[in-house]
Amino acid sequence: MAAPAQTPRIPASQRSGAPMRRRPQLSDEVARHLRGSIMSGVLRPGDFIRLDETAAELGVSVTPVREALLTLRGEGMVESAPNRGYRVAPLTRQDIDDIFWLQGQIAVELALRAVDRVTSEDLGRLTELNERLRMLVSLPEGVSPDVERIADAEFDFHRELNRIADSPKLAWFLNAAARTIPYRLYARDTDWGTLAVRSHTALIDALGRQDHNEVITQTLLQFEDAAARLAAHRQRVGIDPKTT
Repeated sequence: MAAPAQTPRIPASQRSGAPMRRRPQLSDEVARHLRGSIMSGVLRPGDFIRLDETAAELGVSVTPVREALLTLRGEGMVESAPNRGYRVAPLTRQDIDDIFWLQGQIAVELALRAVDRVTSEDLGRLTELNERLRMLVSLPEGVSPDVERIADAEFDFHRELNRIADSPKLAWFLNAAARTIPYRLYARDTDWGTLAVRSHTALIDALGRQDHNEVITQTLLQFEDAAARLAAHRQRVGIDPKTT
């Protein structure tokens, strides 16, 4: 499963009171944060997103928050409420399935293109990246996962796979679709991490054998698992994906 193109860290130099030299990027970071909160159920359907409160929480000015909400309105993730600001739009289980289905279809095409181009050096690099992810998710009991490093390791693996596919425009579309992934939710889940490493291992093996069917199976497995985990999480926190 592809992680977001960049993890949503807001640099100190771009927070409130500092020069805002890269405003478009800052609003993108705020949008990523809000997407993750909406998808994971921290912000629930019908909840109002207050400009001042969100800006204070993230340590930014109101302007990038407003810009981010305009972006999310265009994506259908929030709705404009006259005289009341923005509220979180409904999100159904079908919506979740659709989001991950789209990502899976693009990822499959990229993986199949990689089959025809992969070299032994590429397979070695993918193995190294997967081993880095394995070390990050294989933690002793009681040790908290390093969420940011896990997300980065997952992204690096898929970035390398997309590089091998040599289809930058298609990879861009996958990154755009992956913006909705609440990566912190997955990075904290040791079962997800174990499955991801195991699936990556099987995928690398399938690439080496040029087994197109297994490449498709392992690629789709990760997105189908991600959709199911997200839906189950939203149900656990009291958001019924069948009715929201």
